[in-house]
Amino acid sequence: MTERVPVRDDLVDVEPYGAPQLDVPVRLNTNETATPPPEGYLEEVARRIQGLGLHRYPDRPHTALREALARRHGLTPDRIWAANGSNEILLQLLLAYGGPGRLVLSPRPGYAMYPELCRTALTDHVEVDLDERFELSPDVAGAAVARHDPDIVLVPSPNNPVGVAVDHDAIRALHHAGHALVVVDEAYVEFAPDGTSVMGLLEELPRLVVVRTFSKAFRLAGLRLGYLAGPSWVVDDVQKVRLPYHLDALTQVAGLVALEQEAAFLDHRELVASERDRLTTALASFDGLEVFDSTANFILVRSTIEGLFDRLLEHDVLVRDFSDRPRLQGCVRVTIGTPEENDRFVAALRAVTDES
Repeated sequence: MTERVPVRDDLVDVEPYGAPQLDVPVRLNTNETATPPPEGYLEEVARRIQGLGLHRYPDRPHTALREALARRHGLTPDRIWAANGSNEILLQLLLAYGGPGRLVLSPRPGYAMYPELCRTALTDHVEVDLDERFELSPDVAGAAVARHDPDIVLVPSPNNPVGVAVDHDAIRALHHAGHALVVVDEAYVEFAPDGTSVMGLLEELPRLVVVRTFSKAFRLAGLRLGYLAGPSWVVDDVQKVRLPYHLDALTQVAGLVALEQEAAFLDHRELVASERDRLTTALASFDGLEVFDSTANFILVRSTIEGLFDRLLEHDVLVRDFSDRPRLQGCVRVTIGTPEENDRFVAALRAVTDES
């Protein structure tokens, strides 16, 4: 008798996705915000959930949350949809518009979860290489769409893990060169300069979808809340693949309170930008180190030091290792932490450099 049902063929050799969760003093590997939510937030959330009827299912279309998000972006609620983190939003889009016989195009380097999500949704995936500065020109963008004829284009802007935002004309080229749904993943856009977001292109580009998260600049990685803004027909379509009552009542309340307190939540961004600049300058002083410009809350660094990730870990500093990824050989990504954490990272890097 067979004691184990075989997993799907394409999952046999797959390792679960995820960055290491190690208990070390300085954790700079997952692009979380170093400072907790503002004072009074948890108390207000706790007060409001006292009145929830948890014996009943939550509001399935999360009406109040969508109305609040719509007000934030000057849209109507029928153009907003939320889910458990931006990754669930991306998966719902792939389930709705991907599948067997359909194709996704994304940049390389790019968010490592895109191929995983495509595999889960049984959707083929191809990549277009960014240039040496990790930028995507309109000409390259349009040519890639014309060559591959994708059904969905996934674009992280600012790009994870390289930190570079995508030019608006490149987004237009991706849209106009084919018939694809163009999904711009703006997980880090609140850290970028004004004008980086493509939210303003929603009226111009009818197949554009913008995806956001509360995990980064809103300091709520533990909440798992993300959302999309786009055409109302996209919101209609993703509801065909969403799970029943997919967004729980506690998350809806916590998201509403965060939006009400938005100014307090986002007031740390100047510190992040200042620390990003300070850390970039400090890293640039190291011989043999290539530091890439970033508009996000992390910095990508290329080093010739063998095993840099492990050697930093020996000094109690955890970063993200990309050294075995295409076009990212020798690279690690470091999240902008507190000033003290950033100092400890620089000290650890100095120690590793002196040991080499």
